[in-house]
Amino acid sequence: MTDLYKTIASPSKGSFKEKGSKFLAFAYDVRDEESVKQHLDALRKQYHDARHHCFAWRLGPDMLRYRVNDDGEPSGSAGKPIYGQIVSRELTDILVAVVRYFGGTLLGVGGLINAYRAAASEALDHASMIQCQVYDRVAVGFGYEQMNRVMRIIKEFHLEIEQQEFDLECSVTLKIWKRLTSRVLDSFSKIEECRIAVIEE
Repeated sequence: MTDLYKTIASPSKGSFKEKGSKFLAFAYDVRDEESVKQHLDALRKQYHDARHHCFAWRLGPDMLRYRVNDDGEPSGSAGKPIYGQIVSRELTDILVAVVRYFGGTLLGVGGLINAYRAAASEALDHASMIQCQVYDRVAVGFGYEQMNRVMRIIKEFHLEIEQQEFDLECSVTLKIWKRLTSRVLDSFSKIEECRIAVIEE
């Protein structure tokens, strides 16, 4: 799995018109299926009079979780072309939804594919792309006498401390860029009586 991935910085919009039909596209940065559901519910409420609310999303740095939905359009004519735009830009943690107002003229499967692709593309063209790092979370336990050596490693690798407890027995929870994890763990392993555990998400 890569330790870098791309998503969008904030929501964006786009639109496309074809033979009287209007396609309104919305792109959102999302972290889980619950936020996907919230955005879709809000769109269905706001555009309750629209004929179709089609969408595609992809989640996670590994890009393995995704879903497409045609919402009553012919199979493969809406969700897939929307998803194609997400894939071609190598994005994840993203939802793209396209709301269609029917204009009275049937577009055919080819016309629909083109329209949904164009609307999704327009929304993503207006978005600011950002590159994000994938992190590991590591718990480190140590005695008070090892404090200076532990803090030196934290400073050397510019690690973010999420939680800390300094007493006779000390512990810190660290956020470490995946690329650095093995080097950081190796450094900690050289400190006697230092306990290290990678926290599984």
